[in-house]
Amino acid sequence: MTNGWTDVANADVVLVMGGNPAENHPVGFRFVMEAKRLRKAKIVCIDPRFTRTAAVSDCYVPIRSGTDIAFLGGLIHYAVESGKYQRKYVEQHTNASFLIAEGFGFENGHFSGWQGDKYDKTTWQYELDASGNAKTDPKLEHPRCVFQLMKKHYSRYTPEKVAEICGCTKEEFLKAADLITVAAAEDKSGTVLYALGWTHHSFAVQLIHAAAMVQLLMGNIGMPGGGVNAQRGHANIQGSTDMGAWNMLPGYLKIPRANLTTIEEYLKANTPKPLQAKSLNYWGNTPKFFKSLLKAYYGKKATEANQYGYDWLPKIDEKGDHSWGAFFDDMFHGKLEGLISFGMNPVANGPNTKKMLTALSKLKWLIVAENFETETAAFWKAKTLAAKDYPLALDEAGISTEVFLLPAANFAEKDGAFVNSSRWLQWKEAATDPPGEAKRDQEIIAKLFLEIRRLYEKDGGANPAPLMNMSWDYAKPAMPLLSEIAREVNGVDLKTLKQLNGFGELKDDGSTACGNWVYSGCWTEAGNQMARRGQVDPTGLGLYPQWSWSWPANRRILYNRASADENGQPWDKTRAPLQWDGERWRGDVPDYKADAEPGSLPAFIMLPEGVARLFAPDLVEGPFPEHYEPAESPVLNALHPEASANPMLKTYSSEPVAFGKAKDFPYVAITYRLTEHFHYWTKHTSSSSELQSNFFVELPAELAAAKGIVSGDKVRVSSARGTLEGPALVTKRLRTLMVNGQKTYHVGLPIHWGFVGKITGPLINNLTPSAYDPNSGTPEYKGFLVNLEKI
Repeated sequence: MTNGWTDVANADVVLVMGGNPAENHPVGFRFVMEAKRLRKAKIVCIDPRFTRTAAVSDCYVPIRSGTDIAFLGGLIHYAVESGKYQRKYVEQHTNASFLIAEGFGFENGHFSGWQGDKYDKTTWQYELDASGNAKTDPKLEHPRCVFQLMKKHYSRYTPEKVAEICGCTKEEFLKAADLITVAAAEDKSGTVLYALGWTHHSFAVQLIHAAAMVQLLMGNIGMPGGGVNAQRGHANIQGSTDMGAWNMLPGYLKIPRANLTTIEEYLKANTPKPLQAKSLNYWGNTPKFFKSLLKAYYGKKATEANQYGYDWLPKIDEKGDHSWGAFFDDMFHGKLEGLISFGMNPVANGPNTKKMLTALSKLKWLIVAENFETETAAFWKAKTLAAKDYPLALDEAGISTEVFLLPAANFAEKDGAFVNSSRWLQWKEAATDPPGEAKRDQEIIAKLFLEIRRLYEKDGGANPAPLMNMSWDYAKPAMPLLSEIAREVNGVDLKTLKQLNGFGELKDDGSTACGNWVYSGCWTEAGNQMARRGQVDPTGLGLYPQWSWSWPANRRILYNRASADENGQPWDKTRAPLQWDGERWRGDVPDYKADAEPGSLPAFIMLPEGVARLFAPDLVEGPFPEHYEPAESPVLNALHPEASANPMLKTYSSEPVAFGKAKDFPYVAITYRLTEHFHYWTKHTSSSSELQSNFFVELPAELAAAKGIVSGDKVRVSSARGTLEGPALVTKRLRTLMVNGQKTYHVGLPIHWGFVGKITGPLINNLTPSAYDPNSGTPEYKGFLVNLEKI
């Protein structure tokens, strides 16, 4: 979230798209209803299903799953053509004026530089002057400035074309566009709420880029009641993202590639240079962030003489991919020996369940740390427990993977910090101790680490240095206190041994250690900032700066400098998160140099341009979002049928079964969650199992009538990967859509079941394809094709 849940109450327009917060985030949704009640805000809901969110909206528009970019592209076209955008904001705070290199263009579904399987991005770059700064046209008239290129690119996204692709009517689109663009006025602001309905596509990153473009045109980024706001599905998903994954180090630092053999090479490759003379280019501090992280990893053993332990840090191949789908594909090919699955259930979570089961069967060992036995821990029993769903799965006797199920404490049995959607780090205490032999996460990890290190000390190994040099100086090595780890993550001055006040104090000379630069400031010499529960609200905007701690720097609204014009005057004086008092910026923690005069620096200090990107040349499949069909689609792309799906779609040729065709699988499947269940876990608890005891298939009334199906009838849903069965729920919440002149139906599939638990049911990922976004590696769980039959 650029803003936060409490800030949604400041909005005049709330666009809910790619999410259903009334049902899936009901506590947070109260702030949407506050905006509606107190500010008379208009709620616009765009969704394939008529949900509870839609039921309280002022405008609901049904669209076909997977066509969101077409709808947002239509909003961009509508805003520019009608003049309903905030011109001064666009001129000042975006790269609309930047000139793009000669030769850039788009034709027949591809941007310039297409080479058949990848892009040469030469023509996607800015035109630079002799000093290396981007050339600009402040009047936005040059034919190669971003604004004119954007205007041309989205000229194809007319209301008629949007209706043709999405399946809504032209009138529905225009009603929504009129309401959304109200937020372009300087004294108005609008927010965008999204969730997995956007991230579960093979063009997920570009979809969110399109939403950011809409918000930039409206002048809503940095504004109270504005922003682009992701609704996280788990209490600590934001925290796990912040702390790094397979392709990322903590604090969104890039993981080293094998070709970067020295720390100097790494820093040169990953430290951007400014593209404007005045740009603060805060990522230019990457050497401070990275060296401080290495000092946190390796302590006193990390010195300038040994590159701060850079050689000990694992590297990935120059073109290697350690995203989730990639390493399961490696596992499927027998390239991995073992897996530790901690708080994740990949058999249930992963696309194409049959492939997940086969991949795990090729491991030598599997460790699962969980509260309950999950489908992943019990994968070897899939055929026994669910023979109907997995008739071709291996028999138990044919699987040699050794599985270790480690009982883990649940959230109420652990202290530590949750990081919510708002980027708030909120400290909690354990309510009780774990039962029986269950252990807290840090104890499981610590005992594994210490025993593996002991074995290296005893027996040696091929490459012991990374493990042996790791700093592990905790007071209780076998059970580190999370408070001690939190202080390590915050960072310390190694000369004075005092806690850092924030990332501004980090150094690149080895004198500071910090486990995650964006969390620096969460535990200072003043104590645990995450445990604060102050309810003062000096701005009156619901920012509550003394409640917990928000990364970065306890800032509640990202890019908040953009809430004011070039002279420091707020666009809306009634909602001003920052005020320039002649010497400093006051209010929210400024996302800006606190004492920098209003015209001295551009507002987007993290980017080398200093401004936000309408044109993003670093994305894989194009600098502008373009509508591409899902990997499986009932129709060809109406804009360019010869390039229908994302040309950079990530797939794996080894798939047991790849993709289905519309002639065999004519219906569009969507997956979703129910209020009564939490993902795949609460089927193990009695209360949730009683509230929602069984899987069902949601069907539109017209399709059900055509097939002679009534609610309660048993139906079979099939895709190119597998099948599942369950009772039908016939509803009017899924409207028949006219797409490219043909009727299109959705089939709704709630996800919460599996073959273990108090209640069981089919895994939806029996049906989903292994199709991945090329930027993020997220799978396409929505908009795939299925068939339907009455049993």
